[in-house]
Amino acid sequence: MVFNFHSDRGSEFINKVVAEILNKLLINQTKSRSRHCNDNALVESKNGTVIRKNMGYYHVNQKMTDEVNRFYEDYFNPYLNFHRPCGFVTETRVDTKGRERKIYGQYTTSYEKLKEVSKKLKENFLKPEQSFGKIDIIAYRYSDNEFAKILRIKQEKLFDLNIKMEKVTDLGSN
Repeated sequence: MVFNFHSDRGSEFINKVVAEILNKLLINQTKSRSRHCNDNALVESKNGTVIRKNMGYYHVNQKMTDEVNRFYEDYFNPYLNFHRPCGFVTETRVDTKGRERKIYGQYTTSYEKLKEVSKKLKENFLKPEQSFGKIDIIAYRYSDNEFAKILRIKQEKLFDLNIKMEKVTDLGSN
């Protein structure tokens, strides 16, 4: 059940249709404040450190959206989940000024952390038809470096295709 719907102030989330649906379902809507990046810190930090770092700021031709989505689904998301280490907080300390300091003492992949937490809590966070054994086949098929090379090759092909599409679109508009 949904109790709250948090969105930024973009027009795709704040319009009469969405407001009517949320009111009808008795769901509260909260909105982030303009120029307060901490309101959407998780999303904004992921955009900055993960998406933009790997994909850049280039324009994606509208005709390329299916290929870009397929790239994310087949290569980029598996890379992030199974092959790219993330830092996890292991300790929190309060300094002399009363500020909380987090210490990132464990670096592992998101998938390995999920397995660790599931084992520790003795709870399965997977869908009923999934198992860690099935996912292990996908996760360990390639080494981290092998999959990173595959990802970069596919990414170059995607960028090259996007550039060709841009040239075709530019020629068509003249």
